[in-house]
Amino acid sequence: MQDHPEGTMSVKAFKLVSAVEREMLMGDKAHINIECIECCGKNLYIGTNDCFIYHFLLDEKISTAGKVTFAATKQLHKYLGFKKSVTELKAASALTRLLVLCDNTITLVNMMNLEPVPTGARIKGAVTFTLNENPVSGDPFCVEVCIISVKRRTIQMFMVFEDRVQIVKEVFTPEQPYAVAVDGYYLCLALTTQYIILNYNTGISQDLFPYCSDEKRPIVKRIGRQEFLLAGPGGLGMFATVDGISQRAPVHWSENVIGAALCFPYVVALDDEFITVHSMLDQQQKQTLPFKEGHILQDFEGKVIVATNKGVYILVPLPLEKQIQDLLASHRVEEALVLAKGARRNIPKEKFQVMYKRILQQAGFIQFAQLQFLEAKELFRSGQLDVRELISLYPFLLPTSSSFIRSHPPLHEYADLNQLTQGDQEKMTKCKRFLMSYLNEVRSTDVANGYKEDIDTALLKLYAEANHESLLDLLVSENFCLLTDSAAWLEKHKKYFALGLLYHYNGQDAAALQLWVKIVNGDIQDSTRSDLYEYIVDFLTFCSDQDLVWKYSEWALQKNEEVGVQIFTKRPLEEQEKNINPDDIISRLNKYPKSLVKYLEHLVLERRIEKEKYHTHLAVLYLEAIFQLKSVATDNCTETTELLFKLRSLLQKSDLYRIHFILDKIRGTDLHMESAILYGKLEEHEKALHILVHELKDFHAAEEYCIWNSENRGLQYRQRLFHMLLSVYLNTGTSDCALVMAAVDLLNNHAAEFDAALVLQLVPDNWSVQLLCPFLAGAVRQSIHTTRMTQIALGLAQAENLIYKHEKVKQKGTPILLSDKKVCQVCQNPFCKPVFVKYPNGGMVHTHCAANRHLNSNMIHRSSSSSNQT
Repeated sequence: MQDHPEGTMSVKAFKLVSAVEREMLMGDKAHINIECIECCGKNLYIGTNDCFIYHFLLDEKISTAGKVTFAATKQLHKYLGFKKSVTELKAASALTRLLVLCDNTITLVNMMNLEPVPTGARIKGAVTFTLNENPVSGDPFCVEVCIISVKRRTIQMFMVFEDRVQIVKEVFTPEQPYAVAVDGYYLCLALTTQYIILNYNTGISQDLFPYCSDEKRPIVKRIGRQEFLLAGPGGLGMFATVDGISQRAPVHWSENVIGAALCFPYVVALDDEFITVHSMLDQQQKQTLPFKEGHILQDFEGKVIVATNKGVYILVPLPLEKQIQDLLASHRVEEALVLAKGARRNIPKEKFQVMYKRILQQAGFIQFAQLQFLEAKELFRSGQLDVRELISLYPFLLPTSSSFIRSHPPLHEYADLNQLTQGDQEKMTKCKRFLMSYLNEVRSTDVANGYKEDIDTALLKLYAEANHESLLDLLVSENFCLLTDSAAWLEKHKKYFALGLLYHYNGQDAAALQLWVKIVNGDIQDSTRSDLYEYIVDFLTFCSDQDLVWKYSEWALQKNEEVGVQIFTKRPLEEQEKNINPDDIISRLNKYPKSLVKYLEHLVLERRIEKEKYHTHLAVLYLEAIFQLKSVATDNCTETTELLFKLRSLLQKSDLYRIHFILDKIRGTDLHMESAILYGKLEEHEKALHILVHELKDFHAAEEYCIWNSENRGLQYRQRLFHMLLSVYLNTGTSDCALVMAAVDLLNNHAAEFDAALVLQLVPDNWSVQLLCPFLAGAVRQSIHTTRMTQIALGLAQAENLIYKHEKVKQKGTPILLSDKKVCQVCQNPFCKPVFVKYPNGGMVHTHCAANRHLNSNMIHRSSSSSNQT
């Protein structure tokens, strides 16, 4: 049989190795045939057709190349004395007994010397038998034997001891049984037309499926606790539990299968020409080995043995790891993973976990090489791949300082990405895109622990190379990019703005600013941000390094005064108050008038700093700017109007500037409104109103002047200002119609702001009542309203006083009843008038008696004593 070539399907799971060759067994006696075999540890027993039992010791040898061979050493052979074949052999190692079936009799012989037991214990009338591998007796020095009896439709259960046998149960079956397997109380039987499960303890049976024993040889084999393997119809290997159900899909084997064995995770089947291997995990046929003339296939404690009439062979399983590696080498990932999961039950937990993780990682790289990225990612995650294994495939991505060395033996066969993609740029781009996605996902998980520098540095390089928008997001968030490698890479790819962010993240703001300024100045090219100048200004605004602020603020101001000054105006308030003196900033800004104005506006209007010099300085700057504009433009331009508005607002709202200084500045100019405001600040309201009325002829402004100057000053102050304005209108010495109408309008529109009696003394006698009708009506209405409100207030006060009096009376207590029967406690005389004095103890005395305090005190004391005695 060694000359037979091996055929292979998808997995090389077993190798056929000769164990006992023809010459060792029978020499030149051609008539001797092997009928049955049994293997227990290293002991191999062979039963022949001439009633002999042969005992061999099997010694397994493994060469340095990993080749397995068996050396069989014959111990002895024994003739049983019949002219019948030895049809069954079963070892009971706990009893050191071998059960031998010959001529329908089961004999107990010693495993070592093959001598029958002295008592001659035996079981007669057995067609075939099997041992219960899940015994119910619980006795370790006993084996349970189930026989198919020579009696029709009869099964018998025996307990076999070292030197005796004992029948336990006899069970009758509905049809003649041909094969049996036992598990606990359950018998799995092949009857004439069907398979059944029978509980011999309760007698309850369960039909499985039909099977014709006349056409084919039935196979019934226990493969595990409460589970059996059966040769079903249509060339199916069927699995069945003691409950009559199948928890596994069937395997497809030959129609004329002779025998079956289990070597997890494989089911091995024997037919006339082949040994076939099927996986219990996916039911697929995995291997085929040519094997002619075979008639025995059995498994013994995981060792699968096959035999012809003349020789014995062992199916040596290749290590599962080797099988899995072969599958992975053939890029058959799914099969490899199924086989690896199935190996869990045969490998210690710790060893399995290490092995399985490595298999997952290998499978991940196979899927990765086939651009199956979703599958690869899941395998890498499940296998807890050291992510540097993946990064190392990409040239130059790992930092030069990384100490990483690839796994040995290697997880894949590729030197780098170029070899994997064979230079295909499209595939390479897809692989890089996958790595970006994968690294971005794992960088914040436990997978990144210890490797964060390698991951983030690789991610930065990928982003920079692909001009990916996430590059900036990476650099402005927490990251572990190594400065040296990352800086060189960013510079290589001309990502200067990003390089500046990297410098900033590593605390090198000076280097970052120097780089960004070069970009804005056009010394180097980087179009990442079109608003880089504004970005630098914003960066300096929040920069706490004063030296950098002073150094680059000059550059920013030269570029754009109005934007550059934001370095100081938008600075965080606590930073402004703590670090930079406003006077120093003002000195720096003297060369930049627009910036200086904006900064002083910031101090005065936004921060509301109450320092005279800032307010005065701002007012002076407004004035200078206005004078400058007026000197070059004849008409008021928009900028001049805006400045005038700012100046007036400042002059009106601030009380801190030097009024006389500003007044001197504008004296002799056409800034009449500003002069009026300043005079108002000096309480020289007549001058101010004169300017507004006679210089500007702005009557509305004059009215507004009275309003804002009297804010929060009380009604009397406001009336004084309005009367003053009325006097300016009326005391002109001329009969200017415009002023008269202004006076009339003032009175009619602001009647409530005037004392009507004083107004009537001021207005000319020739004014008609009709002219002042609105004013008079308003004045009368106001007078009546005031009178009525006063009356209401008086009435309310009187009512409130009455309430208080009532409360006072209530507080004086309950009324005191005085009659002619009550007597004074001092003089003991009755009261003639309703006038008395009541003391705290309740005693009442005449008013004249109470006048004598000494007497009063003594009498009251005696009265109290007398009262107490009584």
